[in-house]
Amino acid sequence: MVQDLNAAKAKSAEVLQLLAKKTLETNEREQVILDSVKYWTDHVNPGFLQYRKSVSTDYTAVEWDDNGAVFRDVHGKEFIDMLGGFGIYNVGHRHPKVLAAVTQQLERQAIHSQELIDPLRTYLAHLVSLITPGSLQYSFFTNSGTESVEACLKMSMLTTGRKHFVGAIGAFHGKTLGALGGTSKAVFREPFLPLLHWSHVPFGDKDALKKHLECCDFSGDKVAAVVLEPIQGEGGINIAPHGYLAAAREICDRYGALLVFDEIQCGMGRTGKMFYCEFDEISPDLMALGKAFGGGVMPIGAAVGTAKTWQRYIENPFLHTTTFGGNPLACAAAIATINVLLEEDLTTAAAEKGRYLLPALDVLARTYPKVMTSARGVGLMIGMEFVDNELGFAVAKNLFARNILISGTYINARVLRVEPPLVISYEQIDRFIGALEESLNAVYKEYKL
Repeated sequence: MVQDLNAAKAKSAEVLQLLAKKTLETNEREQVILDSVKYWTDHVNPGFLQYRKSVSTDYTAVEWDDNGAVFRDVHGKEFIDMLGGFGIYNVGHRHPKVLAAVTQQLERQAIHSQELIDPLRTYLAHLVSLITPGSLQYSFFTNSGTESVEACLKMSMLTTGRKHFVGAIGAFHGKTLGALGGTSKAVFREPFLPLLHWSHVPFGDKDALKKHLECCDFSGDKVAAVVLEPIQGEGGINIAPHGYLAAAREICDRYGALLVFDEIQCGMGRTGKMFYCEFDEISPDLMALGKAFGGGVMPIGAAVGTAKTWQRYIENPFLHTTTFGGNPLACAAAIATINVLLEEDLTTAAAEKGRYLLPALDVLARTYPKVMTSARGVGLMIGMEFVDNELGFAVAKNLFARNILISGTYINARVLRVEPPLVISYEQIDRFIGALEESLNAVYKEYKL
């Protein structure tokens, strides 16, 4: 397009007027939809639109506002959020306490000077040291989960002097170049090879992990860190077998490698513990956080490490820096999120609601085995596996038509994730179960199964 500053001035003023309105007129709603589709196509990425549930039903849905466990489109149609922003909304959409903390900080200061000590970063780092397991002590705050993984990789290289990383088949650690090496699916990796030095082993197989590190040690290609998701999110909600994380800890210690846990999706109370690795009573050398860490209000992540992993970084703190990571607004959101999780005991709520929901999904899988093969998960991190991709998408589309939002996983497209806000009510869970049964029945009939 040709640069046109006058047009930009007029359009930006128009959008600000829309944002200032409590409610939109009918013609304004229609214009928002038309503009959103056009500008997405022209200026974002038209390829994304074919995957959006928002264009798969009788009209184009454009999200506009939200609260609790629901969001509404520009027409006011309400949807129960069983996707949870891929694990962002643990404390719900726009939790009042998180909103208040961010608003109060915004009225005081938005972005820190970069030179003076910013207090919220220090308070948040202290809180993270209190809620994480083991001897994790220091935090580097980022803007996203994949940046958190990048920081963990750099700390691992500084600490060990090594550059070889080991990940698991089915892993997803993000799409920046370092983290992308650990992401295991070829379709994401191949266009950008060669990446950092990564190798992959089967997830959950402690013998394969031990043999691989033994071979790497013998050949001189020694491993800097083993990077694992305790529950693989995009891999299809694959849960580490009991004892696997503890075995990984022992294997890493034996061969001088660090152990990094990516709890970006499974952390912050979603599984019924603050962090899933607590089920194995084990702690890593480094942990990556993101997604729900900012309470669904602000983007923020963290790389959290032990004193050992921070030693070289303390010697030269300019080895890894960020302009916006750990800014006051994001830190305020994360501090409030931690408080809400603990004050409202949402980890217990996640465990109890998971125990209520998962048996109902098992019953539906047995009732419609030609569509849905199984359900698995811990707390409110659940995956429903289908016979194939097509049937899974058909069920998701049917659910969206029944005002339920749900989505698949990146690495295993046969699996739809169930990751609602931990504040979801039992009545909303029951509505989801009912809509899922109706959707399974509809797909069963449509495909003549």
